[in-house]
Amino acid sequence: MTRTLVYMFHPDPARSKANAALARAAAALPGVEVIDMQAENPDGQYGDGAAEVARLLTADRIVLQFPLQWYSTPPLLRAWQDAVLTRMFYIQYETEGRLLEGTPLMVATTAGNVPEAYRPGGANMFAMTDMLAPLRATANRCGLPWAEPFVLYRAMDLSPEELEAAAADYAETLARWIATPVKRAA
Repeated sequence: MTRTLVYMFHPDPARSKANAALARAAAALPGVEVIDMQAENPDGQYGDGAAEVARLLTADRIVLQFPLQWYSTPPLLRAWQDAVLTRMFYIQYETEGRLLEGTPLMVATTAGNVPEAYRPGGANMFAMTDMLAPLRATANRCGLPWAEPFVLYRAMDLSPEELEAAAADYAETLARWIATPVKRAA
């Protein structure tokens, strides 16, 4: 069975409806571990980088789940990138970063507006693919194959029934992605 780590970077998980629903749906899948990064790192610091690296290196797949806020990731995700990925790919490449290369990465994000707002000429001016370009570039730099992102629009306005359907869709998307064979370079 593959091991998929879902890193949830929500700054206030107790107030989250959409990210919490997605996390619950993901956690119900076999081989999936959801990690509430805010609960683990309430001050935004990563004191034990070695432990985080060890956890990452046990993953067959990685998901970064977060709400899109002000056209960017939450500060905690950026702090994680700075602490963990910098260590793995710039300081300890041979013993850490190289070992993570080839691990597929998916982004799962929630957005407050409608899909039409995320296009040229829309209220947010840019397509969601453009908003996520820095993460795609990071995945490329780290040798992590990029999967099609899962995006949940209107996250704060969904009815309970719509939210339940979106969570089920997320779980189905993850299950299909997890079932897809990983192509690693020889």
